[in-house]
Amino acid sequence: MSDGLFGPIFARGEAAAEVTDVAWLQAMLDAEAALAKACADSELIPRAAADAIAVACRAELYDIDAIGVAAAQSLTPVVPLVEALRREVGTDHAEHVHFGATSQDVIDTAAMLVAKRALRPLVADVLAVRAALAMLADEHRLTPLIGRTLLQQAEPTTFGLKAASWFSGVADAAYELVIADESGLLAAQLGGPVGTLAAFGDKAFDVAEAFANHLELDDPFISWHTARNRPADLAAAIGVLSGALSKVALDVALMSQNEIGELREASGPGRGGSSAMPHKRNPVASVAILAIGKRIPNLVATVLGAMAQEHERGAGSWQAEWEPLSQLLALSGAQLAWARELVEGLEVDVERMSDNLEAAVLAIGGDPGEIDVGSAPALVERLLSDALEED
Repeated sequence: MSDGLFGPIFARGEAAAEVTDVAWLQAMLDAEAALAKACADSELIPRAAADAIAVACRAELYDIDAIGVAAAQSLTPVVPLVEALRREVGTDHAEHVHFGATSQDVIDTAAMLVAKRALRPLVADVLAVRAALAMLADEHRLTPLIGRTLLQQAEPTTFGLKAASWFSGVADAAYELVIADESGLLAAQLGGPVGTLAAFGDKAFDVAEAFANHLELDDPFISWHTARNRPADLAAAIGVLSGALSKVALDVALMSQNEIGELREASGPGRGGSSAMPHKRNPVASVAILAIGKRIPNLVATVLGAMAQEHERGAGSWQAEWEPLSQLLALSGAQLAWARELVEGLEVDVERMSDNLEAAVLAIGGDPGEIDVGSAPALVERLLSDALEED
């Protein structure tokens, strides 16, 4: 992810900071520290060793570039990281570093930690988007609007019902991410070389449970080295949410066209400007959301395509997940930051909606004084009432 030229567009919001190289390195080190503590809890390694390892598990102590270069020799950054960590803790405790674990335990656990940390700002933004859409729906449940099907004028509805449809799509799509912590999606990974926890002997279950608890992750009870539901579920949830946000952005962009003019994005100095046409006011947030929405599905497909993995360790498919997962979290965070900005600042031109509706009714020989929006207001009220009860 670029943090310079394109970062303010595609790495917007706070989630991107949680998937950087430094964030991944710290998450791997957090996993190593938690492993040492869990082993010490079961008296498999000395407490002094666990304490020394924890002190050494700080990302600033390590050369990320050197670890990355060395990782090409083993196809995992964990191998050179463990070597560096052993040097850092010194000969007295080096043998207790990475006790009983395999590289995949560390990377998969780090992936779940990175996801957990990135989801915090992401969920905060999606809840804000949800609240803003609910407010729009409630405020405009009686605001008449011409409905459009196949991009053509159809029958009257209300802007509140359109906003309620946006609300429903985003709220439903966000559910899996909002409850990720409680649902068991974010789980630690600890199985050892082939998932048997062999190094821990009769303390295996205690170590696995303590490891997850130290990291505040779910204990999956069995390793998921080649059962890739968790990263796939996470990717799929991000993909569905992206589609729901893109739907909102597309509608706003279409309704912001000069010929329609029913909605406008928030204005500001230089916002929506054109290098060649100074009269333009482009819907920049909508365009950014749509641009991100074009990128996310292919990344989701990569993670889903990596689910079928060989025996007890994937040869290529597991490795293919790492960067797409990071990119999905960063892009989803950016898309939500743009979406929050869009819906919280959206300007609704009620008069223009009325003018367009009347013109459409007159064009088919109808009476603008007898516009029927059906049960639209009642549908909005019921949807919002049900949503409040669920909350």
